Amino acid sequence: MIIQSILGWRPLAVLAVLGVSVVGTWADAPAPTLEQRVAGLEAYLGNGDPTAALKDEKGNIPEGLTTASIGVAGPGHNAWLMTSAALVLFMTLPGLALFYGGLVRSKNVLSIMAQCLGITGLVTILWWAVGYSLVFGKSFGSPILGGSEFFFLKGVTSAPNTDYAYWVSQNVFSMYQMMFAIITPALIIGAIAERIKFSSIVLFVGAWMFIVYFPLAHMVWGVNGLMNGVWNATAAIKAVDFAGGTVVHMSSGWSALILCLILGKRLGFGKEPMPPHSMVLCMIGTGMLWVGWYGFNAGSAVAADGVAANAFMTTTLATGVAAFVWATAEYFDKGKSSVLGFCSGAVAGLVVITPATGFVDATGSIVIGVAAGLVPWFFCTRVKKWFRYDDALDTFGVHAIGGTMGAFLTGVFATAEVNANLNLNLKEIVGKTLVAEQCKAIALTLVLSIVGTAVIAFAIKMLMGLRASSEAEREGLDINDHEEKGYIY
Repeated sequence: MIIQSILGWRPLAVLAVLGVSVVGTWADAPAPTLEQRVAGLEAYLGNGDPTAALKDEKGNIPEGLTTASIGVAGPGHNAWLMTSAALVLFMTLPGLALFYGGLVRSKNVLSIMAQCLGITGLVTILWWAVGYSLVFGKSFGSPILGGSEFFFLKGVTSAPNTDYAYWVSQNVFSMYQMMFAIITPALIIGAIAERIKFSSIVLFVGAWMFIVYFPLAHMVWGVNGLMNGVWNATAAIKAVDFAGGTVVHMSSGWSALILCLILGKRLGFGKEPMPPHSMVLCMIGTGMLWVGWYGFNAGSAVAADGVAANAFMTTTLATGVAAFVWATAEYFDKGKSSVLGFCSGAVAGLVVITPATGFVDATGSIVIGVAAGLVPWFFCTRVKKWFRYDDALDTFGVHAIGGTMGAFLTGVFATAEVNANLNLNLKEIVGKTLVAEQCKAIALTLVLSIVGTAVIAFAIKMLMGLRASSEAEREGLDINDHEEKGYIY
C-alpha cells in the first residue's frame, strides 16, 4: 500500500512484486526480493536510481526483473518541477514584461509586453517542433547538438527520461526547460528597447535560437554535451553551470550588447532625458522575478531534494545582499539610494548566483552577492558612460557581466560538500583547476554569442532592416507596431 500510495496504482506490477500469480508477462517475470523493493522506494526519497538494487555485479538487470517504482514519476519531485516551470514562466509573463515595461517611456510600454508575448509564442512552437530534441536528445551522437528522436515531442510522455531525472516525467521536464528557452531571448530586448521593429525582433529570435541557444544549451546541459562536466565523463570542457549562467545570462547579455551596437542609439540618446515611466511597475516586476527565480534556480535540481534546498537558500542570500550593496554604492556615490538601485541590485544578485546556486554554500553566496552588487553597478554607472553605448535597460551590465562573473566565481566557490554530484567526474579538479575549465566555457560562450548575433543581425539588416523609422520611434512603438496605447487618459 505504501508503494501504491506514493508511486501510483499499477495493479499488475504490484501483484507481481508481491509474488501473486497473474496471467501474462508479469506472471513469468522473476520476483524481486523484499530488500530490492524497499531499495526502489528508498531511491525515491533520496532522488536516486530505482534500478540500482536490481543490478548484478556487472551492472546488468536480469531480464524481466522490475519493481513498481521503475518507470514512474515520483509525485513530490514531479509536483516541484511543475511548480518550478510555472514560476519560470511567471518570470517572463508578467515579471520581465513589467520590469522592462516600467523602465521604458510610456509610449513604448506595450512594445515591450508584445515582444515578451511574441517571443513566448514563437519559442513554444520551436521547442515543440525541434528545440527540445536538439538540446536534450542524443541521436546525433554530437557534443554540440542533440538529436532528432524527440522532434514534435514524439515519445515525450509521463515516464521519466533517466538521462536527466529518475523521478520527473519527461513531459514535465521538457516544459520546465522550455521556460528557460523562452526567457533567454526575452532578456535581450532590454538592450534594444524603444527602437527595434517588432517583425525584426521576431525574426532575430527565431534564428538566434538555432544558431546560439540550442547548441549552447546542449553543450552545457545535454547528457553528452561538450561542456557538461558534471554528467559527461568525456566532456572536452569540464565546466559546471547549475541554472544558466552561460546558457541564459551570458548568451543573452553579450548578444544584447552586439545587437544594440549594430542597431545604433535611440534618437536623442545623451541629449534628452529618457527616465523610466513607472518605477512602480519596475518594482512589481522585480518582485515577480525574484519569486519566479526560485523555480529557475531551486528547480534546476530537477528534484525536491537537498540540492534544491541549498539552491533556495543561496539564491535568497545572494539576492538580498546584492540589492543592499548596489543601493549602498549609490548612496556613497550620489548621497541617495534609489528604488531602481535596489531593483537592479536584486536582479544582478539573481543573475550572478544562478550558475553557482546548487554548488556553493552560504558563505560563498554572500561573497557572490557582494560582487553582484558592486561589479554590475560599476558597469551600468561608469563603463556605460565612458563608452556611450545605448544599452537601454542595462541588459549587458547586469546579465552579460553578471553571468560571466557568476560563471567564474562558480569555479572558485563550488564544493562537493554542498553537491556530491561534483565528485562523479570532477573530483580531481574541484577547488583546483575548475576555474580554468570555467574560463574555457566563458570563452566559447562569448565567441558563439557574439559571432552568432552579429551574423544574424547583419543578415536581417540587409534583408528587411532592424530599426523602426525615425517617425515611428518619435511617436512610439506602441501605436506604430501594435496600434495600441498603454495608457488612455
